[in-house]
Amino acid sequence: MKHATKLTDLQLELLKLFSMDISDQKLKDIKRILGDYFSQRLFSETERIWNEKKLKDSDMDEWLKELS
Repeated sequence: MKHATKLTDLQLELLKLFSMDISDQKLKDIKRILGDYFSQRLFSETERIWNEKKLKDSDMDEWLKELS
C-alpha cells in the first residue's frame, strides 16, 4: 500500500484558485503567468551557473557539436 503524499503549500493554493468559477480566458492567463514565472526562475538559475563556471558561447558550441 502506498503512503499518501502530502500536498505542498503551492499545490494547496492552486487547488483553491482553480476551484473558483473562472473563465477559460482567465485560466489561460493564469497558466501563462505561472509558465512565465517558472521560465524566468529557470533562466536566472541557468545564467547563475553559466557565470559561476565562467562559460563562453564557444563552450556551448562544442557541446552541441558533441551531440550531433
